[in-house]
Amino acid sequence: MQIFKEFTFDSAHFLPNVPDGHKCKAIHGHTYRLTTYISGNLHPHFNWVMDFSDLKQAIEPIINQIDHQLLNDIPGLENPTCEQIAVWLWNQIKPAIPNLVRITLNETPTSGVVYEG
Repeated sequence: MQIFKEFTFDSAHFLPNVPDGHKCKAIHGHTYRLTTYISGNLHPHFNWVMDFSDLKQAIEPIINQIDHQLLNDIPGLENPTCEQIAVWLWNQIKPAIPNLVRITLNETPTSGVVYEG
């Protein structure tokens, strides 16, 4: 069974490697939506895969590192495409949540990335 939980954060970034004149070369911001998917068997006593509160407690400190920040200033995010941000998030979350199986990261309501490690 899989459960999911969504998180949002607001961050600014710019893409230094795009050609001059590209609109993403300038600093701009997004309200990102991160969805985490956790896989596992139902706990025999609680009948859940994981307590949503525990999931939130594990992920919020990671989100707080990038919320309201310029992503380019975060080590490992010097060229913060949506894809690179997803990989960075995965690498931060996976040690805390070993049964993480997928994340989706929306940069806009209609654009995003799916990453499964």
